[in-house]
Amino acid sequence: MLTSIRTHSALTLPLLLALMLSACGGEENVDLHTYVKEVKARQTGKIPPLPKPQKFEIFTYNDKSLRNPFEPTVEIQAAETNNGLKPDMSRERDVLEQYALGSLKMMGILEKNGRRWALIRTSDGTLYRVTVGRYLGKNNGKITRITETELEIKEIVPDGLGGWIERKTTLSTSE
Repeated sequence: MLTSIRTHSALTLPLLLALMLSACGGEENVDLHTYVKEVKARQTGKIPPLPKPQKFEIFTYNDKSLRNPFEPTVEIQAAETNNGLKPDMSRERDVLEQYALGSLKMMGILEKNGRRWALIRTSDGTLYRVTVGRYLGKNNGKITRITETELEIKEIVPDGLGGWIERKTTLSTSE
């Protein structure tokens, strides 16, 4: 009896599988196949051919008597790099030389017995009293004159060619 059950289930199982697989093969996608055929049957537009490339004439600049177009029209005169001007690198640095001039602010002046001082506030809020001859700013700036509204400063800055140039600037009180 056990053998007949095994034989019977061995035949039944493949039949059930075949029946289930045949159920999956239906024509469910008929509308999709019809749409694809319609799209493929449509007439396509015509694309015009590419235009032929235009020929251009190559220009060669051969005239040695004319100016080279890639050189400046005016001779650039190099600045004299050995003008004798240079900052004193051996002097002791002032505390105000660690600040850029743009971060310093002139607050006012003090005057006593004909001597004038300017009050300078740094970006961190510290107030300093300076007089003519004192250095400030990162470019070797030396105070040359103090008026009621501004400091006149002479800076010695690199000229970009290995030398130094003198530049005058001011630091004013803000009203």
